[in-house]
Amino acid sequence: MATDYKASLNLPKTDFPMRASLAEREPEQVAQWEEKAIYKKMVARRMEQGAERFILHDGPPYANGNIHHGHILNKTLKDFVVKYQNLAGNLCEYVPGWDCHGLPIEHQVDQNLGEKKREMSKVEIRQACREYADKWVGVQASEFRRTMAFGAWDDPYKTMSYDYEATTLRTLGRFFEKGIVYRGLKPVHWDWDAQTALAEAEVEYDEFRTEHVYVKFPIAELPENLAAKVEGKETFVVIWTTTPWTLPANLAIALHPELKYQLVASGDEVYVLAEGLREKVLEDCAIDAEAVEILETFEGRELVGEIGAGFGEQDGVRHRFAASHPWIERESPLLPADYVTLEQGTGCVHTAPGHGQEDYVLGQEFGLDVLCPVNQSGKYNIDLEIEADKGPMNLRGVHVFGANKVIPQHLAKLNRLLNQPGERIVIERYPHGWRSKKPIIFRATTQWFIAMEPESAGNPDGFRLREAALKEIENVQWVPGWGQDRIEGMVKGRPDWCISRQRSWGVPITAMYCNDCDASIATRELADYVADMVEEGGADVWFDREPKDLLPPGTTCPGCGGTDFCKEEDILDVWFDSGVSWAAVLETKLGWGDVADLYLEGSDQHRGWFQSSLLCSVGTRGNSPYKACLTHGFVTDKQGRKYSKSSKNFEPPEKMIEKYGAEILRLWVASVDYRGDISLSDEILKRVADAYRKIRNTSRFLLGNLDGYTPDKAVAYDDLYEIDKWVLHRTAETIERMREAYQDYQFHTIYHTLLQFMTVDLSSIYMDVTKDRIYCEAPDGPKRLAAQTAYAGVLNALVRAMAPILSFTAEEVWQYLPHSADEPESVFLADFPETPAEWTNPELAERWERLLEVRQEVQRALEEKRVPRKQKKPGQIGSSQEAHIRIHATGETLELLRDYSGQLDALCIVSYADVLEGEPSEADKLVEVEVEPADGKKCPRCWNYWIAPTSDDETCKRCASVVDELNAENT
Repeated sequence: MATDYKASLNLPKTDFPMRASLAEREPEQVAQWEEKAIYKKMVARRMEQGAERFILHDGPPYANGNIHHGHILNKTLKDFVVKYQNLAGNLCEYVPGWDCHGLPIEHQVDQNLGEKKREMSKVEIRQACREYADKWVGVQASEFRRTMAFGAWDDPYKTMSYDYEATTLRTLGRFFEKGIVYRGLKPVHWDWDAQTALAEAEVEYDEFRTEHVYVKFPIAELPENLAAKVEGKETFVVIWTTTPWTLPANLAIALHPELKYQLVASGDEVYVLAEGLREKVLEDCAIDAEAVEILETFEGRELVGEIGAGFGEQDGVRHRFAASHPWIERESPLLPADYVTLEQGTGCVHTAPGHGQEDYVLGQEFGLDVLCPVNQSGKYNIDLEIEADKGPMNLRGVHVFGANKVIPQHLAKLNRLLNQPGERIVIERYPHGWRSKKPIIFRATTQWFIAMEPESAGNPDGFRLREAALKEIENVQWVPGWGQDRIEGMVKGRPDWCISRQRSWGVPITAMYCNDCDASIATRELADYVADMVEEGGADVWFDREPKDLLPPGTTCPGCGGTDFCKEEDILDVWFDSGVSWAAVLETKLGWGDVADLYLEGSDQHRGWFQSSLLCSVGTRGNSPYKACLTHGFVTDKQGRKYSKSSKNFEPPEKMIEKYGAEILRLWVASVDYRGDISLSDEILKRVADAYRKIRNTSRFLLGNLDGYTPDKAVAYDDLYEIDKWVLHRTAETIERMREAYQDYQFHTIYHTLLQFMTVDLSSIYMDVTKDRIYCEAPDGPKRLAAQTAYAGVLNALVRAMAPILSFTAEEVWQYLPHSADEPESVFLADFPETPAEWTNPELAERWERLLEVRQEVQRALEEKRVPRKQKKPGQIGSSQEAHIRIHATGETLELLRDYSGQLDALCIVSYADVLEGEPSEADKLVEVEVEPADGKKCPRCWNYWIAPTSDDETCKRCASVVDELNAENT
């Protein structure tokens, strides 16, 4: 009966689980980290060492609802940075924050309160908002912890904390002191559903179907040369608009002085149109282009003069010529404007200063009123009779989007419409409210603004915020690089910052109004005085106390000297709230200084937090609050659609974590190029889970074969086998590549580098080649210990390098690794690996790369000869160990193979390997390989074939020696 040699083999042995069971075991690991205070110890260790601080400042998400996939992406990327920086020797604390004020929270509280809200004071409503926000801070913190993100979750910053609110007011006071805050009547994004102004960052863009109209404005007076051409025909300046509802507010028409215009005769009428848009207008209005006559071509300056020219004043407005409003008795002067283009329309631009930014600026230049006949609900607040298809009607109380339908009908009945009423087009990017999801309007209201140019605030010699911000943008590292162009373009083109909101839940604008003369007080002194009270009792004090109790002693009206005041009721834009976080958190709460090394958020924050933080910092102290800004894309489904709760095209993150574990989501984040939009689906996570299993199985194999090994058994580098040294060289290269990728925030490079190394260099090559030594040599023999030394060195380095990404698995592996007495309890209390200098051996690596190329040729030849074991016939091989190979080579390759001839059988996992001189049969082949069945008998212990001296020899010489040694130890 054949002897069973299995007990004599060193088969893998480890308690490291084969199945990760991530969803079940991750919460246990999170609890252990918190119980052992691993994050706090990690930070304290670097503090004790006096390590250089790396500041990653957290952008605050809204404390409203459960976390979504974008949160997972964002917090995981930040966690990669925090953990790497600490492992790399820096002090990097993570203090999470929450944006607790503003419309999203107040809107939800309004819905929760219902009719009860009518009976509540503003302070009571604010208290309900505070409680609501606090609840969701707790919920989200728990959800973020589940992703295994490290941080000060028990001591976050909140924009509603009293000290934070006080800093917000002190920052506002600095702006007051700069003289660039003003109150004015200007058109702003207006959410008629929420009844508040919106910042650009609070506007989303989506498709919107609307009427479009070509409207005829009669013009009676023209320059003599043009009047002669029309010969008494009724003449019209034609405008095009997709907002017919703004026509009641039309006060002018803009033309470009340098564009060519034409008098186009069609029947008894003549139209003023831009030459470059004539064909498109005629097509849209179903006018036969062959039937029209071009009476004259002229430049716009003949109607409007030059930009900046001094016109004569008519009725308070400087202009040359004027058209008449289509149905309201007033003129619409023709004015010069350089923003008129030939991209669309007619080249004659409808101008309503109360409903558009460019319209407003032009109106201010030429003395137009800021007419806005629309109330806060988006309904007309004037009496205006029109004739719709269903009969006469008054526009008072009609919503503007309803007027979009009836105004074209009215124009058609007056013969003032060139196209047909009811024609609709799709505007691909129309502004919508970020919370209401409804299309919004531009509406002139009295608001508080921070001036980008001091002239807006009536202070031409004051601080130039736009210029200073653009200068600072150049000093920031933008990752990816196109972020700089994007934010520069936004800052260059942005209007003054509207900082007031008509809501209750937020930080007040500390301004007072004299009840006797209506003069205002908005000073740093007042802001700082109130801030001191807010620091003690929160911003509710502004809404709860009388004006006299909020004013510094001795305050009098700057206009009339009076002492009777009323308070400003508006609150600050929440983007101003979060924009001062560098001061409230980094400077005041933490005392780290006021410039972060890194801000890391989604690409939408170029117009959001990145920009508001930049403006608040540059506007009050002249420099950027960050050294670098890193942006990531949005998470989309497999069709490329952005994940959103409203469209319900997603599986909630908590469900994905229950199914796959947070570790798989972390690895997914690392696997993608986050700089663009990122797809997430079940299929993608399954692929990531497959990659994870390869990493885990490789780690488990290494651990299993370290059974019985301790660091004191390590073999000196010089005594290792060359292939052991090769794998250490490749480890050093891999670690260095991962280090560089971490420093450059190229996390997908880390993922691919790690996976490639573990599946190819380790699993397919090194572990495969060393199995014989590991399994079959004596447990503490030098050959096995040499391989184990390499196994331990490789895994110890890899586990620390992958810890920022695969945090659960790295910690789990760390607990099973054989450690020396001075190694810490957690992988996160260790250092990022610095591989020994001797590991880097490029000359040896070059030789072994050539040998491994030969190995590939051998494997191809073996594969061609291999047949399934059950189908094998005499003269055929099943496994590679049944083979005897002959390698034919020439030149340097032949010399190399002869030098390593004694190692080729082990390298190629065959029983015999011979090296012969001979040319390969094909020019592109490195070597020629012959394969034949190995002579001799199969060793039942190692499965290699050998030539037995006698028929009584059961095992090969090596195995017999090991077995004898083991038997001697056991007797």
